[in-house]
Amino acid sequence: MSSSRMRIEPALSIARQAGAAVMRVYSRGFRVRRKADDSPLTEADTASHRVISSRLRSEYPGIPVLSEESAEVAPYESRRDWDRYWLVDPLDGTKEFIKRNGQFTVNIALVEAGCPAAGVVYAPARDWMYWGAAEAGAYKASGNGRSEAIRSGQLPESGRLRVVGSSSHLSPETRAYVKALRTRYSEISFLAMGSSLKICLVAEGAADLYPRLAPTMEWDTAAAHAILNAAGGRLLAYGTDEELRYNKEDLRNGWFIAEAARDGMTSPVDKALRRGCNS
Repeated sequence: MSSSRMRIEPALSIARQAGAAVMRVYSRGFRVRRKADDSPLTEADTASHRVISSRLRSEYPGIPVLSEESAEVAPYESRRDWDRYWLVDPLDGTKEFIKRNGQFTVNIALVEAGCPAAGVVYAPARDWMYWGAAEAGAYKASGNGRSEAIRSGQLPESGRLRVVGSSSHLSPETRAYVKALRTRYSEISFLAMGSSLKICLVAEGAADLYPRLAPTMEWDTAAAHAILNAAGGRLLAYGTDEELRYNKEDLRNGWFIAEAARDGMTSPVDKALRRGCNS
């Protein structure tokens, strides 16, 4: 069954349930531990992971689940032949969670043949739900309960450019990249945002460009990447016209640029097929 025919509604419900588990921890005091790579870990990460892993396996039996909090038990030798799997970040933006600024998300992506086929991103503190799939389009629901289709804007060639960047991980290389854009654009506005919400802002047309010239992991981007593609935008490996690929041995992304649609580009499905994604 292709992602276009798979019911995505259960994944939205799962994201909301995981978000509720995150918010129960958010509403009280919590301890912060450090993982082996020195990244922070809270009770919210593990509570969300348990909800998502259990419910995905129940709702979608037979599809493996790879979560940030279980990656160590899924070595490359056991997953390199996975043609389809769920890729999960139970709490993207743990640093934003610790800062209590609301800029954190639950990310659930369906990856097919190394490409992000469908994605759900839920920001529980703001009650923003984004989701999308290549052949179904992209959508957002906010606190009013209504769902609306979203589309990325058109990437401007000159004039004003709206750039979104990290609240906690703005690298010197990214700063230099944005500075260099000033030779092409007369005005650049910059919005700081955490987690995968940066990519979602490009998907909904609230920003034009998100340059990430710093390390990320595959679970950080896959869900929002799928939504951006479905909304007409692109997420490209830095310096190329190639989409990021998933299920690499080390699960690390290279630098990338998330951008609004360009003139002359066709539908996101056609674009993906041309680059060998979702084919």
